[in-house]
Amino acid sequence: MNNNYTSEKNEKSISMSRFNPILASRALWQIRVRKRPFVLSHGVNARCNMCCKFCEYWKKTGKEPIKEEIFKLLNDAREFGIGVYNAWTVEPLLRKDLPQIMAYAKGIGMITSMVTNGKLLYERAEELGDVDYLSVSVDGIKSYKEIRRMDFETLLKGLKKAIEVRKLQKQKNPILMNCVLTGKNLDDIETLILLAKKLGVKVSFEPVHEFPGINGETWNEIGIRDMKKFRNTVDRIIELKKQGYPIINSKTYLRMVRDGEMNYKCRASGVIINVTHDGTLETCRVQNEPLGNVIWDGFESVWKNSEEHRKEIVKNCPGCLFFGYAENSLMQSFNPEVLMHYEWM
Repeated sequence: MNNNYTSEKNEKSISMSRFNPILASRALWQIRVRKRPFVLSHGVNARCNMCCKFCEYWKKTGKEPIKEEIFKLLNDAREFGIGVYNAWTVEPLLRKDLPQIMAYAKGIGMITSMVTNGKLLYERAEELGDVDYLSVSVDGIKSYKEIRRMDFETLLKGLKKAIEVRKLQKQKNPILMNCVLTGKNLDDIETLILLAKKLGVKVSFEPVHEFPGINGETWNEIGIRDMKKFRNTVDRIIELKKQGYPIINSKTYLRMVRDGEMNYKCRASGVIINVTHDGTLETCRVQNEPLGNVIWDGFESVWKNSEEHRKEIVKNCPGCLFFGYAENSLMQSFNPEVLMHYEWM
């Protein structure tokens, strides 16, 4: 039998085995009928323990919400129809009360996810039993220390512990290693994919987004400048996906990344809602356009009052290749390949 056919069949079987019709129905009703987002991506804190020079989020300091304020926000979000709670930016594991926050979100019926840089993963892995989907930023292997200013072995130690702990906790969903493709790590990508398979985790890729607030010197160092090498690397990712390696990106998305083409209609703001640590609702990570404050006014009011503003922002947006935004937009456009293999909200 053709190996590519076997890999495609296995991919489809894995994806369909995780398909949850009740969740899918809830998401479809919220997004398509009520025309509201289903995922809340929440800046649960305002501190970072890495402060990478290519990142802007750690610069936005301010008073963090107390646990009770977050509980209130979660209740409001649930009433609004949110079904998935994602804790991220700047580094969620710096919050001592993070396990209670995730437990509360799960207790009111939300699916929970979290994005971490992994620096504290070894110390806190046992506390993440209420995190359904755990994503760890792994931007290379040999290049990791130069990019993140931390030894890769420190990250790997935490990652391995988290894998073992989640097995003991009988967590169904594998950990995701999220890798941002830069000019620094292209030689590491195939090795990273092989590591993902060895560890029994998933891996995703997205190209670095050159935010205008970061200086040009940084982008000359980190940015993707050797386009031939970049395209060859993405072609290799596509080939390894076809061979059945645990890459969760769709081939449709990966081809867009390779070619630098954003040929999709952005529906991100209709699927994922961004809320900063101070309660500001934003259209998305790229625009960072404030729409109102959900702590003061509530999700319902801010969403309703910002309708025209949101439409204008989306209309004028040049687009991006952020993984979550592009893949969710492709799914909402009923792209067959994305629908068939979709694994991660």
